[in-house]
Amino acid sequence: MATQLNGARIAFLATDGVEQVELDQPWSAISDAGGQPELISLSSGEIQAFNHLDQGDTRSVDRDLDKANPDDYVALVLPGGVANGDFVRADERAVNFVKSFFAAGKPVGVICHGGWVLIEAGVVSGRTLTSWPSLRTDFRNAGAQWVDEEVVVDGTLVTSRKPDDLPAFNAAVLEQVGRAV
Repeated sequence: MATQLNGARIAFLATDGVEQVELDQPWSAISDAGGQPELISLSSGEIQAFNHLDQGDTRSVDRDLDKANPDDYVALVLPGGVANGDFVRADERAVNFVKSFFAAGKPVGVICHGGWVLIEAGVVSGRTLTSWPSLRTDFRNAGAQWVDEEVVVDGTLVTSRKPDDLPAFNAAVLEQVGRAV
C-alpha cells in the first residue's frame, strides 16, 4: 500500500541556486502522497532554481524563515544545488531551523549539496550518509561516515547523492515521513 501523508506539512528549505529537479521531484512525491509541502526560504518572494549551471524556473516562497516554526512541520527536505547549499548554510536562522528537526527526532531528507547545511548544524558526527562526492571530505572531517550509495537511511535521516538517485530518495523520504504521521 502506498504511503499516505494525510495533509502532513513538510518544510522544504531552499533559496536561490537550488537544483530544480531536487526541489520539484520530492515536492511532487510528497504532494502525490497527500502531504502538504511548503517552501521555506531566507526571504519572501521567489527563489531562482537552476538546472545544474543553467538558470531554471522561479518558485514562490510560502514562508520566510522569520515566520516559519519548525513545530508546524513533521519533516524537512533540503534539496541540493551548490549555491543553494552554500547560501543556506551561511544563514544562522536556517542552521537553527535544521537543528530543531534533529533535536525533535523528525525525519530529514537531504540530497546532493544540501548536506553542507547538516555539517554547519553539527548533526553529522557518528552518522552514516551520502552526498555529492565532492562533499565526502567535509563529511568525514565533521565525524560522519560517508558512503557512495544512491540512498542512505540513518535513523530518521535520509541522504542521496544526485538527481539520478531521486526515485530511491523519494521512496525513502516517504517511508520516513509516513512513520512520523
